[in-house]
Amino acid sequence: MLYASLKVLHLLSIVVWVGGMFFMLACLRPAAAEVLEPPARVRLMHAVMRRFFDAATVAALLALLSGAAMIGLAGRESARSGLAFNMPLDWYTMIALFFVMLVVLAHIRLSLFRRLDRALAAQAWPDAAAAMAMIRWEVTINLVIGVFIVVIVRLGGTA
Repeated sequence: MLYASLKVLHLLSIVVWVGGMFFMLACLRPAAAEVLEPPARVRLMHAVMRRFFDAATVAALLALLSGAAMIGLAGRESARSGLAFNMPLDWYTMIALFFVMLVVLAHIRLSLFRRLDRALAAQAWPDAAAAMAMIRWEVTINLVIGVFIVVIVRLGGTA
């Protein structure tokens, strides 16, 4: 029961993170570009991204903690059964790519988003647009990695 609960928490965390990136890139940004002038669009995207990056940070932390707990439970169950614990290859892939995504998220949040904050405060719209373009690029990278992880884990069938 505990493992299943951790797995649900893990999955929901990933849905928030990956789904939020897809929504921002494929739905919100194009719609905002259609109906808002650049200053209003930058303000809207800034407000949305601030909330999303807060949610994504919590989701990443929950994914890390729930994933570590599930690995611990699987290892303990193997030991209890007298078997050696050998993590499946797709778990290693998921863990490695998760840390890549975490580094990208940290860079966005701690560097690029601060650059956007400063540009917005100064009403330097070209600088804000440049910061948003770099954020969009790194969010796209994370979205591709996140989708790849979901596909690999699903095809691997062990997680």
